[in-house]
Amino acid sequence: MAHFALIGKNNVVENVLYVDNSLMLDGDGNESEEMGIAQCRKGLGRPNARLVKTSYHHSIRRRSAGVGFTYDETNDVFLTPKPYPSWVLNTTTYHWDPPTVQPALTEEQETIGSYYQWNEETTSWDFVDMTLLPAEEEEEE
Repeated sequence: MAHFALIGKNNVVENVLYVDNSLMLDGDGNESEEMGIAQCRKGLGRPNARLVKTSYHHSIRRRSAGVGFTYDETNDVFLTPKPYPSWVLNTTTYHWDPPTVQPALTEEQETIGSYYQWNEETTSWDFVDMTLLPAEEEEEE
């Protein structure tokens, strides 16, 4: 199966469609992205629909497209939705990076499930200490 992202307003992915590879063969028997796009347009009944091939194996366009992602035509990549207004696009990895690096956890903190959570109001990381959670739960019961 080949997958195609239906691109809507502001280059946002509206849907991801699939086409059987056998329906994408050109006159020479080779798979053709254009033939796949034509099949999607035909199935949608929208001859001018904008479609871009995507791959669930992330082999093209950096990552597999998903509904709500944005197609960056200039860089030919799919971008995940921006998680927070303060985060910036890393044009090497095409991931959204926070303005400050997430602090590292100690092995003990990781073991008990503590983590850092982004706080957009302060544009910093808040430590969530899971050692406090069990004691609080016992008191409530």
